[in-house]
Amino acid sequence: MSRPLVSVVGAGQVGATTAHLLMLKGLADVVLIDVVEGLARGKALDLLQAAATEGLPSQVTGTSDYAALEGSQVVVITAGLARKPGMSRDDLLMANAGIVGPVAEQVARHAPNAVLIVVTNPLDVMTALAWKRTGFPRQRVLGMAGVLDSGRLRTFIAERLRVPPVDIEAMVLGSHGDLMVSVKSSIAVEGRPLSARLSADEIDRLIARTRDGGAEIVALLKTSSAYYAPASGIVRMVQAILKDERRVLPASVWLEGEYGLKDVCIGVPVELAASGWTRVIVQPLAPDEQQALSRAAGQVREGIATVLSTAPAKP
Repeated sequence: MSRPLVSVVGAGQVGATTAHLLMLKGLADVVLIDVVEGLARGKALDLLQAAATEGLPSQVTGTSDYAALEGSQVVVITAGLARKPGMSRDDLLMANAGIVGPVAEQVARHAPNAVLIVVTNPLDVMTALAWKRTGFPRQRVLGMAGVLDSGRLRTFIAERLRVPPVDIEAMVLGSHGDLMVSVKSSIAVEGRPLSARLSADEIDRLIARTRDGGAEIVALLKTSSAYYAPASGIVRMVQAILKDERRVLPASVWLEGEYGLKDVCIGVPVELAASGWTRVIVQPLAPDEQQALSRAAGQVREGIATVLSTAPAKP
């Protein structure tokens, strides 16, 4: 029986770590693609040698040829410029649009039946651009951000309360950036509302740290951005798709009226299955949470308009 194939475009820290996790979990064979000659091949060779040491069956191929995408069930786009200290996600807008747009076209050409997961920042705008350029059904194009942001929030709460993160339920929606929306009413620790354990001010501080979680890591690393946690978020989504789990996870998807929003990619809870996302889960939001989600959508919509006006979608 053949193994699933997952292709990762971008062999930098996030892409290579994603390939490593996919291999370690035995989820799929992996194709690693990068335009820098030798980079993907070198990392794939390193990973293959690690697989031999670990006794793992996964095959890892490295190449600069997009034809290797053929047969992929899932394609992950991590290619793009990373943030440097003092740089916002939106500073990357036009530079990364020039990378993601052409990559999306290659995905449509060589892997027309794949589910596409976008990771490149600014995440929501790049997801919309990839959807436009592929021409795929909206259910087969997703952005990975909410899994990462929710994991960061759970981490900070766990540190504060000295409990395992597995005992914490938390979901972050909205834009991957300054306008992310933490649904306070849904945060629970060991089955109890977080508000029963922490004051409103403390909760707000944890949410603010989550919002700035990526920038905190960039400031510490100085020459790169986060990659372990983003790769884990990607692989969690890939697993839900490959195993047809129908698991609810937050993802950036194109909305057509859900949550009162349309013509925008924004983070919401979706059910993930083999075909991509099957439905948006509309959960009750407090009025301020709905307003925050709408503000985030407005900002993302402006970014989408900017990108599409200079790099229009394929007809």
